[in-house]
Amino acid sequence: MTDDAQPRFLVSPHPDLVTLLVALFAVLVAASAIGYALERRLSPDGTNAVIENLNDRIRSWWVMVVAMAVALLAGKGGVVVLFALCSFAALREFLTLTSTRRGDHWALAGAFFIVLPVQYWLVYIDWYGLYSIFIPVYAFLAMPIVAALRGDTENYLVRISEVQWALMITVFCASHVPALLTLQIPGYEGRTVMLIAFLVLVVQSSDVLQYVWGKLAGRTPIAPKLSPSKTVEGFAGGALSATALGAALSWMTPFTPVQAALLSFVIVLMGFFGGLVMSAIKRDRGVKDWGHMIAGHGGFIDRLDSVVFAAPVFFHLVRYWWSTV
Repeated sequence: MTDDAQPRFLVSPHPDLVTLLVALFAVLVAASAIGYALERRLSPDGTNAVIENLNDRIRSWWVMVVAMAVALLAGKGGVVVLFALCSFAALREFLTLTSTRRGDHWALAGAFFIVLPVQYWLVYIDWYGLYSIFIPVYAFLAMPIVAALRGDTENYLVRISEVQWALMITVFCASHVPALLTLQIPGYEGRTVMLIAFLVLVVQSSDVLQYVWGKLAGRTPIAPKLSPSKTVEGFAGGALSATALGAALSWMTPFTPVQAALLSFVIVLMGFFGGLVMSAIKRDRGVKDWGHMIAGHGGFIDRLDSVVFAAPVFFHLVRYWWSTV
């Protein structure tokens, strides 16, 4: 068990984490004040869609940051539970867009109530040898067997592939975020929770900065059929800005500023491509958002798509180059 799993973290959060959370809340207070001022000036009757969407997003960020702060302060157990719940909600959203039939019900029940909790339990007890292959090997072999035993062969391959892909994205990839707490980095004991904060901050700031740069200077669509709002200029400006932010956040990581910048660039790229992939699925199914649970953002997957693509790559890079296990 690593230091992050020790109960003492509940009563003694690391000073760096406290500093980071105070800074985040200060940013949210400033954003809320700006949103309020814009609403009073430009949308007093609530009819300006842009201002209303901006304030919806700010209010949603408050909820997300508070939830993440509570989980980080609770330590390993809190983070594992938070991401397990997010995976459950995201898996449910994903499967609402798939072609499942009555013959898949046992396999789906297994995905929600066996595979998902077992995957996160394995992460919690730090059994890397099993949680790294549990879904792509054992779950992927067991689910087609269960579905085949029900005898429904109509669109069998499509149905099974969709459920496997849903598990891979919403559970397996997402579980690599709390798995960062299992890394053992010399000289960084008791601070691995900051790696999660680093990952989430860089990925989410990249999304926001690409949006801002796109609004300010976006001219050339980068993938008009998948996401008309994404532009080359917005991607370049957002990626470089988020990479610079990652370098500036090196103080909360075991990386030098150059290493933090390189890792941030990898995270940003994976997050960007993750967003494109998930947009392709939405276009294929004819929907704009994965859900409506988060005001101004859509569903859980709309908020997590970048993180789930970046998390496994970030985890394995750090594990290979910095961790001793």
